[in-house]
Amino acid sequence: MSIKVHHYQEHENRLLSETDVLLSKDDYQGWFSKTHRGKEKKTFCYSLTKSLEAPGFWLKTGYCIGLDWLEPGKLAINVAPKLNTDEQQVDFVRMLLSALRHSEVAPETHNLVLVDWKSPPIQIEQKQDLLTPFLVAEFLGLLKAIVKKGLKRSYYSIDRNLKNRVKGKILVGKSVKYNLLQNKKLQNYCRYEEFGLNNVENRLLKKALLFVERYLSNYQQLANQKEIKPIFNYIKPAFRRVSDKFDFNELKEIKTNAFFKEYQGAVRLAKLIIRRFGYNVANTQKQVVPTPVFWIDMSKLFELYVLGLLKDRFQKQVRFQYTFYGNELDYLLKTKDYQMVIDAKYKPKYSNDKDDADIRQVSGYARLKKIYEELDVNRGAVIDCLIIYPDQENGKINLLDVNLKEVEIPHYFDVYKLGVKLPLMNESR
Repeated sequence: MSIKVHHYQEHENRLLSETDVLLSKDDYQGWFSKTHRGKEKKTFCYSLTKSLEAPGFWLKTGYCIGLDWLEPGKLAINVAPKLNTDEQQVDFVRMLLSALRHSEVAPETHNLVLVDWKSPPIQIEQKQDLLTPFLVAEFLGLLKAIVKKGLKRSYYSIDRNLKNRVKGKILVGKSVKYNLLQNKKLQNYCRYEEFGLNNVENRLLKKALLFVERYLSNYQQLANQKEIKPIFNYIKPAFRRVSDKFDFNELKEIKTNAFFKEYQGAVRLAKLIIRRFGYNVANTQKQVVPTPVFWIDMSKLFELYVLGLLKDRFQKQVRFQYTFYGNELDYLLKTKDYQMVIDAKYKPKYSNDKDDADIRQVSGYARLKKIYEELDVNRGAVIDCLIIYPDQENGKINLLDVNLKEVEIPHYFDVYKLGVKLPLMNESR
């Protein structure tokens, strides 16, 4: 049976004819389920509902890009960034890499991608694959943060056949099988512990790194990006003394450590990458690949991209997702020239319009007593607010020399907006 794949953009509302959509149900919905700060949260991906006004179905997409089934085995949906046009395509991989230039951003990349391994995979061409480049970029970003801090050293078990000596515990079964039955009476199969880099976590990361290396050599569109090669070349030497021999039964031995918090995300991505290629490195060279159902949260990705731009200029003077009594600000900026509450809104409409609900939200954050204390602002003063949004026509490429108060939103005091341009495919910066 041939599979139809419909291509759409995020945040789209389109009426489809009944001949385009031959489904057994009238309603479909897709959600991105994730855990955020210990609470379950759902992000809308798409819906397909029977039209009551005209023959056909209404398809509505959210602020996520990805690949999913509308009906398994029959009809699939492929959602691309909403800012894409026939002439230009948003490079969301470069958006992620831009944010990951700052190692402290790496732990914030959790919940960016949802992969559904339970649904049947969808066959697509390698060049249409959006998932793998994104996983690779996120994985390398986390590894860079790990290498910068230093690879984790810990105790790990070694099984080895020793001659004329005993170390640790003798493995009776293996000693009988490999030594006594083969008349090697002077050898003992032992299990003992060593302290070093060759622990189970590092070996898993090294294994996934080999998959990434082979993939980069075949996927030139990603490998040629100037951000990727320096990251990979920075990471690879750190794993030179780590073995790539890994048994997936060892996964249960992996333990998290608060000091090495990047490991949790890197281990998760390593497992995703290896599973993505069916545990076989040869699959990195296939032109047609089975791709699992997945969604990428573009709203969250835009937040991280803006965070990277702010950190390029303000470094540690900007705080991300400042939380106080259930209120969660995107950014809090405190410098000599700026004391601001900043919000990132993935809404191009701000180029020539505004959203009063967003302005009320960010203004409400700026009225919190705790924010006045953090910014050292006296009671009664008005704290500046800034909304940053995507603008592909007149947006700023970076914020290094930008006046954050240049454009005030009409009808409001001390509430400003600033457009940033998202990177494009095959665009040099």
